[in-house]
Amino acid sequence: MIKMNIIAKLILIKFNNMTKISSVLVALFMAAIFAIPASAQVKADDILGVWLNEDEDAHIKIENRNGKYFGNIVWLKNPNEDDTGLPKLDDENPDPELQQRPVMGLELLSGFVFDGDDEWEDGDIYDPKSGKTYSCYMVFTDENKNNLKVRGFIGVSLLGKTTYWTRVK
Repeated sequence: MIKMNIIAKLILIKFNNMTKISSVLVALFMAAIFAIPASAQVKADDILGVWLNEDEDAHIKIENRNGKYFGNIVWLKNPNEDDTGLPKLDDENPDPELQQRPVMGLELLSGFVFDGDDEWEDGDIYDPKSGKTYSCYMVFTDENKNNLKVRGFIGVSLLGKTTYWTRVK
């Protein structure tokens, strides 16, 4: 009987120690979750600002208009035609009426919505170099939110092209 009491006490002590260890592990886990900096979480308006395209020949300013995101060209490395000195026009556009509009100020990004997690989707991107418009989504590629993956595609995102933009301001 005495052996049984000793064994029961040893089991109870061991169980209490395991419970304490489990409590400490749970507390450490919770502390780690809450230690993740708030900057790592993406908010809808984090995308706002001016971005340098991958070719480094244009700055695009992204703005929020009534909950949707749009981007216009606000700077061009070479805003004028070399031969005439006149502003570059959207001459690759398939619509003859739009071919006379200047590239400076042109809306490249239109209608994006934030998915509530980390991506801007359901938008379109216009490529003035080809005159084509593509479906598009955008997502940050770094925690500092200074690098943006821009994926234009036709139909499904597997059929498309990815470009990377860098935040200017």
